[in-house]
Amino acid sequence: MTDELSLVFSALADPTRRAILERLAHGEATVNQLAEPFAMTQQAISKHLKVLERARLISRARSAQARPCALEAVRLDPAADWIARHRRVWADRHDRLEQHLATLREGATP
Repeated sequence: MTDELSLVFSALADPTRRAILERLAHGEATVNQLAEPFAMTQQAISKHLKVLERARLISRARSAQARPCALEAVRLDPAADWIARHRRVWADRHDRLEQHLATLREGATP
């Protein structure tokens, strides 16, 4: 899987990674801070962070001994655009189906 959109959707498929992104939406955090709410090892959290970093949804800086993580929210834009585009297609199809069903109902009334 090499295309950017697939990397983003794959990263978003996991609830732990989505929770990490939600936490980072409130500001930078270290791995220890990100691991606190989860019942998993820091190593497991680090693996989730690597997936998010590979999808470029987060970045890591270096500050003394810490490597705080930050959300790269702009990287979510292509995924949001893809969803919006497909939502419009399906909404149009549902609207046409609803109109067709209404027409059928009108023709069926005595």
